Amino acid sequence: MEWEVVIGLEIHTQLATKSKIFSGASTTYGAEPNTQACAIDLGMPGVLPVLNKDVVNMAVCFGLAIDAEIAPYSVFARKNYFYPDLPKGYQISQFELPIVGLGHIFIEQEDGSKKRIGITRAHLEEDAGKSLHEDFHGKTGIDLNRAGTPLLEIVSEPDMRSTAEAVAYMKKIHSLVRYLGISDGNMQEGSFRCDANISLRPKGQEELGTRTELKNINSFRFIEKAINYEIERQMDILETGGVITQETRLYDANKNETRPMRSKEEANDYRYFPDPDLLPVEITDECKEKIRQSLPELPDAKQQRFVNEYQLSDSDANALTLNKETANYYETVTKKIKDPKLSANWILGEVSAYLNKENKSITTAPIQAEMLAGILQRIKDNTISGKIAKEVFDAMWKGEGNTADAIIDKKGLKQITDNSAIEGIVDTIITDNPNEVAAYQGGKKKLFGFFVGQVMKASKGKANPAQVNALLKQKLD
Repeated sequence: MEWEVVIGLEIHTQLATKSKIFSGASTTYGAEPNTQACAIDLGMPGVLPVLNKDVVNMAVCFGLAIDAEIAPYSVFARKNYFYPDLPKGYQISQFELPIVGLGHIFIEQEDGSKKRIGITRAHLEEDAGKSLHEDFHGKTGIDLNRAGTPLLEIVSEPDMRSTAEAVAYMKKIHSLVRYLGISDGNMQEGSFRCDANISLRPKGQEELGTRTELKNINSFRFIEKAINYEIERQMDILETGGVITQETRLYDANKNETRPMRSKEEANDYRYFPDPDLLPVEITDECKEKIRQSLPELPDAKQQRFVNEYQLSDSDANALTLNKETANYYETVTKKIKDPKLSANWILGEVSAYLNKENKSITTAPIQAEMLAGILQRIKDNTISGKIAKEVFDAMWKGEGNTADAIIDKKGLKQITDNSAIEGIVDTIITDNPNEVAAYQGGKKKLFGFFVGQVMKASKGKANPAQVNALLKQKLD
């Protein structure tokens, strides 16, 4: 039987406030356990939560960016459950009246086409603490530093039909919250994590299958592996006549498998009710308009501008604008050398390859935008060839010089552009390879590449490639 995969994601993004959602305690990452949890976070008797205004503005900011309905009136609710890292016995969240309603984004598919993914809602809530299972000799430690940290939970429609679409959607939301400046999106620190709801149904069937939920996945690579594993697991069960159990599962990255965590709860299991300690939130049209005016250029708009202004392909523009820092890096280089395509080729090629190899981000790259522009300028003015430029790039990346000129001079890499000098090398290669010359002139035109290679080898890569090609063609033909 042919199966159709149905995927919906719930993304929890930590909002970039200095204090928590209902208290003045710090949200700084990495503090000693239980040093950033005040009486409100600990749920002590008699304390009252006070809503942080910044989290409301950030939620509205996100809602406007996805063209969503912003609720003029939203309510906080208590989500009741008992767990060691939840000292109050309930989590303050939003249920029936969330702050952000129906919206959407567009993702780029593998064939370059766009697909609309609906967003059901985005609501504010506080994070729980953290259970620590290591170094306690069979016991569990509780760190409540995260308790009360502000989260925006972004719930998609079940519109994704493949793992690739789910990863593209997650990357797009990650890009968007960072462009907006409402989250740093740091996955290692837990600022951006995802729950995935997955089900299978026979192709052509309208009714959704029974879903499972994969909890707390904090990397693009893991979300891809976890979903792929879960699809295979469900398919094996269904094709042998079994039934999928609705449950919450955990993904074990070490074993690359999912395992049951608990049976899936329904909303009524949490006994939601409006929090009596918090007033409803009212958002005026004036407030929305003020926030709208403060929005930066968003990824989709920037991508389209790159296509129009720099004549880039949709795929190149998408790759360069997915990350705000990469987009800024690209524009800095392009404005200096006035060659959009050359800049794009180097950033998506050499720069990206080195970043991936060393697991760095563009902000921690040893070669800053101005330094790369210096290398590319020397390609443009024929001081060095593209091949030599890669040698200069490697040396600069390793810290052997801060400018292209310094490395070129130090290593003697300046390109040979003297026509008579290149002609001398070409004549030598032709004289030394009479059999290849005869074969070429007899019709084996593919040997032209052999002659180019020999000249470049003899010149140690310094001969100007365009002049080499022109002289060889003139003499061989």
